[in-house]
Amino acid sequence: MGATVRWVRKRAPNASLRLMSQMKWALMILAAAAVVGCTKKDTPTPAAEEAAAVEEEKQAVAAVELIEPLPESVDVNMDKVLLGRSLFHDTALSGDGTVACVTCHMLDHGGAEPRKTSTGIRGQVGPINSPTVLNAGFNFVQFWDGRAKDLQEQAAGPVENPIEMGAKWDEVVERLRKNAEYVATFAKLYKDGITKDSVTDAIAEYEKSLITPSRFDQFLRGDETAITDAEKSGYATFKEVGCAACHIGVGAGGNMFQKMGLVNDYFADRGTPVTEADLGRFNVTKKAADKYFFKVPTLRNVELTSPYLHDGSRATLEETVQVMGKYQLGKDLTDAQVNGIVTFLKSLTGELPTHANP
Repeated sequence: MGATVRWVRKRAPNASLRLMSQMKWALMILAAAAVVGCTKKDTPTPAAEEAAAVEEEKQAVAAVELIEPLPESVDVNMDKVLLGRSLFHDTALSGDGTVACVTCHMLDHGGAEPRKTSTGIRGQVGPINSPTVLNAGFNFVQFWDGRAKDLQEQAAGPVENPIEMGAKWDEVVERLRKNAEYVATFAKLYKDGITKDSVTDAIAEYEKSLITPSRFDQFLRGDETAITDAEKSGYATFKEVGCAACHIGVGAGGNMFQKMGLVNDYFADRGTPVTEADLGRFNVTKKAADKYFFKVPTLRNVELTSPYLHDGSRATLEETVQVMGKYQLGKDLTDAQVNGIVTFLKSLTGELPTHANP
């Protein structure tokens, strides 16, 4: 029932396996570069030989593509997508009729929000910054702490969160059943009509359709003119300094957990007390080893989604890149490196599909 449209994606393979495969290819490339260096006819001085080896290694690392292009289409039911779009924008899903999904996932703000942390019903301030909903179907789990396995499970959570939408699903379903247009549409698409499951399924179908191919995807597919030389150089820097160790795959992130403050203690230096939200994955597993671990965020459309990080503490991309360099990589990045990486990141800004907005 309803037209099926080629809009979306292939599920990404296991992130760990993919990373192992990518590292294997990287090592093979480096080994090949070393062999080439050993077969030169000239006999360079030790210093020149070392410098040449370092340069060859940098070039080999920069050549490895760890980010994959977004698919040009994915399978979605467009009738469900349009129904999900209505629900995504409908404040009837909140307890006091003032908050909708789009309140914290603003499409004109890269699918995220311009606030440090979310604001729910009755002006309540939440504990964490909302991640983008754009391209979220490529995430291996949902929410910063990974507590939802997929988009449908994620869509169910905020509705009954007392700080966010503050409703009860039974009440939401009864409210939606009073809308004759919803009743008719759900009856055509779902045998059980309006239920919690059908509502969240429609919202998830809409969210899956929100893919935003960019110029960088054209570059990855072989169009060398799609991005500028400055963006290419920034991408090489992005890989050379180590950003691509975590920001990989179709989403340039979203397919692994990583510790915030992997190399240096981010929370000790932040200057504010550690909150429950800062504990990340620990809040789900209750394992001490999972403290401060978060899902690596996608970098797609990151130009649009400030403020940054789970705590919304950084206002600019430049500052965020510096923070990531220091606390995740253990590096004090130069201004030239930061500016280059930011230039590259802007090439990941894509366009919303035409059906995204009502």
